[in-house]
Amino acid sequence: MRIRLQLIVFMFLRIIFNTMHRMVYPFLSVFARGLGVDLTTFSFAITARSLVGALSPVFAPIADQRGRKFGMLAGVSLFILGMGLVAVYPSLITLSVAMVLSILGKYLFDPAMQAYFGDRIPYEERGTALAVTEMAWSLSFIAGIPLMGWLISKYGWNAPFPLLAALGAVMLLIIWRMIPHEDVHHKPVTDSRGNFRAVLTNIPALAGISISMWASASNELINLIFGVWLEDSFGLKIAALAGASAVIGLSELSGEGLVVMITDKLGKPRALLFGLIVNSIAALVLPFIGRTQIGALVGLFFYYLTFEYLIVSHVPLMTELVPEARATLLSFNLTGHSIGRALGAFLATLIYQPFGFLPIVLASIFFNMLALLALGELTRRIAILPRILAWFQRTKNVEA
Repeated sequence: MRIRLQLIVFMFLRIIFNTMHRMVYPFLSVFARGLGVDLTTFSFAITARSLVGALSPVFAPIADQRGRKFGMLAGVSLFILGMGLVAVYPSLITLSVAMVLSILGKYLFDPAMQAYFGDRIPYEERGTALAVTEMAWSLSFIAGIPLMGWLISKYGWNAPFPLLAALGAVMLLIIWRMIPHEDVHHKPVTDSRGNFRAVLTNIPALAGISISMWASASNELINLIFGVWLEDSFGLKIAALAGASAVIGLSELSGEGLVVMITDKLGKPRALLFGLIVNSIAALVLPFIGRTQIGALVGLFFYYLTFEYLIVSHVPLMTELVPEARATLLSFNLTGHSIGRALGAFLATLIYQPFGFLPIVLASIFFNMLALLALGELTRRIAILPRILAWFQRTKNVEA
């Protein structure tokens, strides 16, 4: 019962992190205008955020060495600092710094949290359990983004940041009180180099990280452009863009619900295969059904549903590839996400402004195909591991 309560509490806490991370996408044009810069300049700031997020392995050993609670508290502290900077002095520089601190905080917090539950929940139930915490991703679009849109339209582009800083402080207090300081489920490690070695010499783990990278690059292309596309195509303004974000949030919540219902039964690799294929199909039809406002929203609904299904199905698979260095691997997995998102953010406006939305979609599908190739390598390696272990066992028996 205690674990179930913690899963639900952490789902709500992660909404705060994810709202900050995601609100730059639907309000890309709004932030750029408020700061007095063009879209490309602001998209470069988002690219920088993702590139800095790729440094997460630098912090990877923290949750393995100092404990899961310490990693979570350190991540929230960075988040509060970033939000406070913009609340005190709103500018392009402080917003850029806040985005960097926020992503570093998220990439400290998320692996520590996932490792905390991975230590306690059996693998065969982990897909369902972690999908509960991942609902925060969609709920940030359903609830968080409309609230931020209302604040921005009423008080200006910088209005969300004092509220986010205050919510971060509440988050810090809850984690401090809820998570025990003494953790009997995790034995702290002293050799961080051993953890790095365990991850970087594990071919299935590297294949899993590359799935994160290519799938995130695919998604970021559409993520960064959909608000601009809706505004250019249909003249949607701040309130309408926030409403569109809520529709996308509902689709992602549906994807997470699918994970709860079928991923553990279907098997994680098979679920990923299904997700990558249907997400590519959803992307392909998007420009064709998106010629009307309703069609565009329906297309985005199915696109984000399928992406959320594949990316949430991917997390429990990664938690078991190198269990002795679980938090370290999950940090490297976030590095894959960051590099992919940086690549997608860098390419998005460069492709969209001269060529339009269809080339964005084709590039997105191309990256999904690369993720499928990585999945093929991962499943092939997993399939031969039992045979290799059996061969070693037979060799030992003969020697004995």
